[in-house]
Amino acid sequence: MYLNSIIEATGNTPLVKLQKVNGGSAGTVLAKVEYFNPGNSIKDRIGIKMIEDAEKAGLITPGGTIIEGTSGNTGMGLALAAIAKGYKCVFTTTDKQSQSKIDILKAVGAEVIVCPTNVEPEDPESYYSVAKRLSKETPNSYYPNQYDNKSNLQAHYETTGPEIWKQTEGKITHYVAGMGTGGTISGVGKYLKEQNQDIKVIGIDSVGSVYKKYFETGEFDKNEIKPYMTEGIGEDIIPGTIEFEYIDEVLQVNDKDSALTTRRLAKEEGLFVGWSCGAAVEGAIKYMQDNPLGEDDVMVIILPDSGTRYIGKVYNDEWMKEQGFLD
Repeated sequence: MYLNSIIEATGNTPLVKLQKVNGGSAGTVLAKVEYFNPGNSIKDRIGIKMIEDAEKAGLITPGGTIIEGTSGNTGMGLALAAIAKGYKCVFTTTDKQSQSKIDILKAVGAEVIVCPTNVEPEDPESYYSVAKRLSKETPNSYYPNQYDNKSNLQAHYETTGPEIWKQTEGKITHYVAGMGTGGTISGVGKYLKEQNQDIKVIGIDSVGSVYKKYFETGEFDKNEIKPYMTEGIGEDIIPGTIEFEYIDEVLQVNDKDSALTTRRLAKEEGLFVGWSCGAAVEGAIKYMQDNPLGEDDVMVIILPDSGTRYIGKVYNDEWMKEQGFLD
């Protein structure tokens, strides 16, 4: 048996029980380890889905160019799909993303344009705006726009959610995921709640993001927006791919705690994961402090990507000291 291309290796990632970094819970705390996907992140799932849906709709034709704004991982998923299907890729990203993410995208043949982080989303220099402009200027190009593309949510509804339900034999009681575009938490949350409405869906946001206050009050408060360093979670917009009706609670975590928990996962669990993975687990631990799990409870936490993206940051002692994250 063999695969016709590397993208066919996407999905069916393992659930791993957390033995030490689990908040001392009486319940079972499991991690869905998404770096087993071929591009080392959960975004491989949406990269393939968005391109295949675009092909069906005639939005991109052979020899075309995929143009997307990405913090790195979606770009990798799109790039692998592009290689398998014969497209070119141009990605915009922000200057807060690690150099290793940019280098990885270039290694798989993408052109990468780095834009400033601390500008308004509608600023012509933002990575959102630059991607939109390039897609208008480039013939036979497709702008997937993961922030508003329902194929993002649908990919998780069709794959990640059913995998979790099957792997836990329907025993899952709590589902925890970071909130970036919102596709992962919404797509999986929708599927799981259709199986069992009582499953708690907990979103993890970053301090400096608008999500928590918007979820709790319905108010989009620009005063909530502050610089933060954790990559892949939190937003300064409300994307069209997040559906709050499938979320029960939102907790915020800060950069330092998330980074330290990321390192703990590597050292104590052997899970060499990315920064937003530490954020998700840190948020889950905070949740369990106020809502202790019972012996029969089963919590699943999404770990979206690999530590290979963060060698120069979270896993670099000097960098961590410079940020005040290590004594």
